[in-house]
Amino acid sequence: MFQTPGREARDTVGSTVFERSRPDASVVRHALADARQAVFWTEDAPGEAYPTLTGDIGCDLVVVGGGYSGLWTALIAKQENPAARVVLLEARRIGWAASGRNGGFCEASLTHGEDNGRSRFPQEFDQLQRLGMQNLDEIESTILQLGLDADFERNGAIDIATEPHQVEWLREAADGDDAVFLDADAVRAEVHSPTYLGGLLRTRDSSLVHPAKLARALACACADAGVEIFENSPVQGIGDGTVLETPRGVVRTERTALATNVFPSLLKRNRLATVPVYDYVLMTEPLTDAQLASIGWSGRQGLGDSANQFHYYRLSADNRILFGGYDAIYHYGGRVREEYENRPETFERLASHFFATFPQLEGVRFSNKWAGAIDTCSRFCAFFGSARGGRVAYATGYTGLGVAATHFGAKVMLDLLAGRSTERTELAMVKSRPLPFPPEPAASIGINLTRVSLDRADHNDGKRNLFLKTLDAVGLGFDS
Repeated sequence: MFQTPGREARDTVGSTVFERSRPDASVVRHALADARQAVFWTEDAPGEAYPTLTGDIGCDLVVVGGGYSGLWTALIAKQENPAARVVLLEARRIGWAASGRNGGFCEASLTHGEDNGRSRFPQEFDQLQRLGMQNLDEIESTILQLGLDADFERNGAIDIATEPHQVEWLREAADGDDAVFLDADAVRAEVHSPTYLGGLLRTRDSSLVHPAKLARALACACADAGVEIFENSPVQGIGDGTVLETPRGVVRTERTALATNVFPSLLKRNRLATVPVYDYVLMTEPLTDAQLASIGWSGRQGLGDSANQFHYYRLSADNRILFGGYDAIYHYGGRVREEYENRPETFERLASHFFATFPQLEGVRFSNKWAGAIDTCSRFCAFFGSARGGRVAYATGYTGLGVAATHFGAKVMLDLLAGRSTERTELAMVKSRPLPFPPEPAASIGINLTRVSLDRADHNDGKRNLFLKTLDAVGLGFDS
């Protein structure tokens, strides 16, 4: 997840296809000339406003955070107990952060992929896979039953090999049923790119959504169920978990669910458990019929390549291409700041890689460019827990794969708050915690060394250096 922000070509190792097939700089300049620094999804689905909390109110459950994690928690809580008074507090607008600006990949994996899951939870990996698929099925069922307008498409996904060593990785991952290996001709028949050497078609475990529409629809479903939603109401402290203060109001509650994602935790124990890593995205203008025909993609699957510095891309409902990933930037001090969202060198790099992937789309322009912070933890998948004598529960650390996993996390938090022993709460994944990141400057040194090492592995046939092998050995390694 931590990719190098530096120069692409390396003197000591080989090049990648994105360097060997680099388009002319004029193509990139033309494509980015009119791109707005704005999130396409939230522009496309502005949503209604909710009031700011004023005064003193009481409730059975307060949910802190108006992204997917908080919205699912509030909705499921009301479905479980319609008589309960449930309040949701959001510091700004519903879905304005990660939940409104991600790529819209709704994946079944709860462990950030098979390799990460098998290495960290080998004894229960098959169980986690089953629960992850069940979780995705439940999301689809809820969207259909409630008629949520979220542009939900369960079209599957294709993992792409763009270098020879990645082909064997995908071939080994094929199971002949839900994960089918595609050779170069077969994958190019699905989506045509001269960079594709192979693929792994995953037919059941991946869906696409419109991120902001999903957040807005969940908020409407919450409100319809009786959840009281307050925007522009940041929580300033939780004390013992029964009294939460905001600038203009106070909530007195029996239970509190913290769904604050990448933002500084209200619990001291979690302050070093996550770091914010910035991810960057481009969105094209809608493709013409001829442009779309030139790349195929009739299956509309989500796509992602297989490097450590990976790209993810997908079609929107109006046939724009979202193209993101590769650079993921950590800033010294681990702060979340709007100024970090505009990074011209990364947008230029992404545009260059886009036209290396689809040279037949030369002339296409990007309408939007944006970024968002990912709540990265050292085990690269979510962790959970309770505090204040069981009155407070939390779920965080999704590391960029939380669109679906937040639904699972919401159920875990509600189980913990109710004191229920369930299959979820008995998981080692739920009972354990990731190692914390060290304080600065050690955090920056370690993260940047990891980023450089992953970059070098991608430029050296995937071979991991001694530093990465050491991280793997102590359970801190990452393989996308």
